[in-house]
Amino acid sequence: MDQAALTALLGEVSSFVWGTPLLVLLLGTGLYLTFAMRFMPVRRIGTAFRLLFRGRHPGAEPGDITPFQTLMTALAATIGTGNIAGVATAIALGGPGAVFWMWMTALVGMATKYAEAVLAVNFREVDADGRHVGGPMYYIRNGLGKNWGWLAFLFALFAALAGLGIGNMVQANSVVAVMKSSFGLSEWVVGVVLATLVFAVIIGGVKRIGAVAEYLVPFMAVAYVLGGLTVIALNWQDIPEGLAFIVRSAFTPTAATGGFAGAAIWAGIRFGVARGVFSNEAGLGSAAIAHAAAKTKDPVQQGMIAMLGTFIDTLLVCTITALVIVTVHVPVEMGDGSTQMMAAWASGQTGAELTSLAFGAGLPGVGQWIVTFGLVLFAFTTMLSWSYYGERSAEYLFGVRVVLPYRYLWVVFVFLGSVAELKLVWTVTDILNGLMAVPNLIALLLLSGTVIRLTRGSAAASSGKLPG
Repeated sequence: MDQAALTALLGEVSSFVWGTPLLVLLLGTGLYLTFAMRFMPVRRIGTAFRLLFRGRHPGAEPGDITPFQTLMTALAATIGTGNIAGVATAIALGGPGAVFWMWMTALVGMATKYAEAVLAVNFREVDADGRHVGGPMYYIRNGLGKNWGWLAFLFALFAALAGLGIGNMVQANSVVAVMKSSFGLSEWVVGVVLATLVFAVIIGGVKRIGAVAEYLVPFMAVAYVLGGLTVIALNWQDIPEGLAFIVRSAFTPTAATGGFAGAAIWAGIRFGVARGVFSNEAGLGSAAIAHAAAKTKDPVQQGMIAMLGTFIDTLLVCTITALVIVTVHVPVEMGDGSTQMMAAWASGQTGAELTSLAFGAGLPGVGQWIVTFGLVLFAFTTMLSWSYYGERSAEYLFGVRVVLPYRYLWVVFVFLGSVAELKLVWTVTDILNGLMAVPNLIALLLLSGTVIRLTRGSAAASSGKLPG
């Protein structure tokens, strides 16, 4: 089978994996948990933020890193190419209405992320090296029993392999592409520097990753958000219509215009949900691995901190990207050779190129650099966090002896991702990401009673008052 045929086959498999059943399972699980908890994740956002900042200094609680550091580690994995390229891709393929479905995915995804963290802390273990370990593989085995061990094995296998692709090689390749186009740097030079920086952090384990994420993630997120808000402020008069257009487009087909080929309602739903999950990872179970290391005795409080990851990632950062793309106008060359000003989303561009085009036009001379350096920092921190996810998954499969070799292997794959062609890697890891979600979502549904019981017994969740 030649590469073209293999690529086509894997593309069909990816479409099947991310088809209607998985999207229904993702949204359905989130909706069920949201209603079962009486919309607690939405109602207690304020309480969650108070817990987050109090969680910078947790005291002598069991765990490895502070609750604040766990959220920053999880955000380091989610605030990445999905916020820049993923949003643009969703709009380019599904129309502006895809953004609405990203919002809906995030609203119910807050409940999903909350449940993942609650279960991760409740069923975590201490490994042979004294580290607190947890995540879907542990709450499947410890919560559902040994008869479900095969499901835990599948999650760990898919996560360990997916990390090497979507959390490593794809991110490294994105950094190389940006540095090469912006500065003309060789992929070999970028690959060596990037691999060295990643090694310097991950060799110190989750404590060093958490310490780096604690400072780097807020800096990069604030810088990107401020840049986006500046562009939006300069186009403030278009914001009301831009928001209304997003909502209208979610329920009506988007007509072809400029370089945009048009999109049906279903395309908006499909790409909005899929890119929303790609961005915030609610339902994949990955973030639960980080939250299991938190210094806390209270699974519910950590769950409330965890759900902020989805709120910040999608409802804040992704929304800013979307509004810039929808409201900023750029020159588009028409079929007759003339040039016409129209919204960036209709330019025919997609991915990071579309976001860069919109930011560059909205903030000339500065906007494209915000996207460039945002991509580099976002991708770098994603590699750090996903190394931990993959490491914990590999440890579940092979024991603590695999931790150090996996870290070295991770660094090798950073370099390989920098110098290799990754069309197949993109597709394969997209499939693995989808397959990760299935065991996790099954476990969340089967263990939902535990989540609800713990939630109803928590003062912070039921009343909004912080204990202590």
